[in-house]
Amino acid sequence: MKLGVNVDHIATIREARKTNEPDPVYAAAIAELAGADGITIHLRQDRRHIQERDLKLLRSVVKTKLNLEMAISMEMVKLALKYKPDTCTLVPETDDEVTTTGGLDVVMYGDKIEEVAGNLKAAGIEVSIFVDPSIDQIKACHRLGIKVIELNTGEYAKSWNNSYAILELDKIKKVVVYAKKLNFRILAGHGLTYQNVAEIVAFEDIEELNIGHSIIANSTFMGLGKAVRRMKELMEKPYK
Repeated sequence: MKLGVNVDHIATIREARKTNEPDPVYAAAIAELAGADGITIHLRQDRRHIQERDLKLLRSVVKTKLNLEMAISMEMVKLALKYKPDTCTLVPETDDEVTTTGGLDVVMYGDKIEEVAGNLKAAGIEVSIFVDPSIDQIKACHRLGIKVIELNTGEYAKSWNNSYAILELDKIKKVVVYAKKLNFRILAGHGLTYQNVAEIVAFEDIEELNIGHSIIANSTFMGLGKAVRRMKELMEKPYK
């Protein structure tokens, strides 16, 4: 299973002082050297952490895969077409959220998603959609011709150490089985940590996890390279 490392919160620290360090571009290079299979950033419309400058530089230095999380807006489409990340992951976005709180509602916003995805795919950019583990959402993605989904593991992550975790894992399992039958490429992420990642790694049809906050948080104690390597080790040998 591959690991995409989200470096947004390196930029969060930088923007707290509106200075030039720490640099998410430097963080991405360290993460790749430590074994990351890709780099993820979320260029938000309010620019609270990642900036356009970061996207520009990361596009030129990332050697693995650059995944841009973005809202379904034409402003973001224009930036994606300008810098050409390898993948664009469409996510919901609101001004008052601390972080992404759920998956994109493909059923409700299908027409807008189709327009945005069409522009991206026409430019040769792979499109993924961040969705909750719901059969209805998978069906909606399939109708739009989307081939890649990233399952929101946030609810599982919040309940992983209590009885609700079993219910959330069952939801994920059913959706993974269904999505695989429809030939989706399946990714997952949100809220995953060193403590709770094993249960998600156990789903063999999930090919990649995108993890940011836990890795960046632990890097303050062990260094970023070691933090990335530790997560990779847990993904390769999750029960040891």
